[in-house]
Amino acid sequence: MFHAQLELPNKKISKFIYLRVNLIFYVKKFTITLLSTIFVALIACSIQSISADHLEPGPGIFLDENEVELVSYWTTESATIQGSSYQVYLQTVIRNDDGQLINVTEITRTGAFVRHELTDYVFDTLMGEKEIVTIDNIKYEKVQYTFSPTIEQRWIGMYPIFEEIPIKIKVEGEKILNVYKDHSIWKIHYCADFSNIGHDGLQCIPVFQVLVPTITLEPNDAVTHQWTILRDMN
Repeated sequence: MFHAQLELPNKKISKFIYLRVNLIFYVKKFTITLLSTIFVALIACSIQSISADHLEPGPGIFLDENEVELVSYWTTESATIQGSSYQVYLQTVIRNDDGQLINVTEITRTGAFVRHELTDYVFDTLMGEKEIVTIDNIKYEKVQYTFSPTIEQRWIGMYPIFEEIPIKIKVEGEKILNVYKDHSIWKIHYCADFSNIGHDGLQCIPVFQVLVPTITLEPNDAVTHQWTILRDMN
């Protein structure tokens, strides 16, 4: 057996943060259940009543108390998307521990994004240099972002581009080194405390995500994400 947990550094904040990660991994004929519960004590002060994001009119981050609201450029009419419209593309490159190329996959039609100013913030400030491109007489801002998730991040499915409170994933034991894991979705997470919009706790929001054909990764495999994201300037 093994034990894994998420560790948060000591930090004074104005509310109680509760993070519970309940992850189930299936390995051949047995199931490994990973359960991590983290409590961060805080010095509480008076907290005003805040209306939850999903109850407010207009596009928000959350669809309900737990689910994030995602839209796709390919399945949603652009005219009905309030705010910025994004096209999300992903190339994944997988190599073994000897550096030999195993697989290259390019995904062009299954990308989705959160239609909220948070996504604009991530695009504008966290993803690097932009360039202007014209496709079919439409101008776009284009950015390319590269990320190589660690084996621990792959295990729990968390791929942060930003962490308001740094999260350390600690794994004890050697079982993780012997487990093969299937992947069918990759994401870019923004991790923060969203109590100011009525959703308490440290949460990691998938501002961008892409569905991919299921692929099995060995522990020593390395995967590199090359994201290409276009924002309509019109």
